[in-house]
Amino acid sequence: MLDLNLEGREPIARELHAALRQQILRGVLVPGTAISEAPIAGRLSVSRTPVREVFRRLADEGLLEIRPQVGTFVAPIRLSAVHDGQFVRETLECRTVRLAAEAAGRDGAGLAGQLEAQRLAVAARDEVAFFGSDERLHSELTRLAGRPAVWDVIQGVKVQLDRVRYLSFASQDWFEMLLVEHERLVERVLDGDADGAEAVMRGHLRTVFAAIERLLHSKPEFFSPRR
Repeated sequence: MLDLNLEGREPIARELHAALRQQILRGVLVPGTAISEAPIAGRLSVSRTPVREVFRRLADEGLLEIRPQVGTFVAPIRLSAVHDGQFVRETLECRTVRLAAEAAGRDGAGLAGQLEAQRLAVAARDEVAFFGSDERLHSELTRLAGRPAVWDVIQGVKVQLDRVRYLSFASQDWFEMLLVEHERLVERVLDGDADGAEAVMRGHLRTVFAAIERLLHSKPEFFSPRR
């Protein structure tokens, strides 16, 4: 079900892009779902031009497939893109977490705050809150490393990976496992244990491979047959 309850605080195109993107990432709009410009434009009382621009942006991100003379559909998850995103994350974040652990004068308040937010999200089974805090924790680590722009680079390559992450949240055990890993990661960083922090980060980022194997069996409809 397409939710278009936009807040109206930002330009329509920006809000629409964020809303559709979030619904695709969370699996609310499943692969193969057809969406059309005209009905959306009508519901929002806008021309089709901004809607078309949003569709193109989402297609560029690999979230929509625009088939001329046929229609526009939610794209399946491409495993090659998931693996690419994981590779970039592991390569960059293992390096930055070392820098964070080695940094003098580390301030752990931001990390501690995110861990507490994640504990609350796990208790409430709030996947959106957990995902947001997860993102902020990893972003904070790049800031502590003195390389905040690295997170912007990572954001640009992990869209398909994020879809797998959201699907994994259907399991309460997965929530709890990620929280424990984050707690261990923060502990190593604040202890100044660069080797330990890197090892925990590497293992943490590789859990997606187990998630993929499980989801290929439980939710095969989300994945492209072209690996």
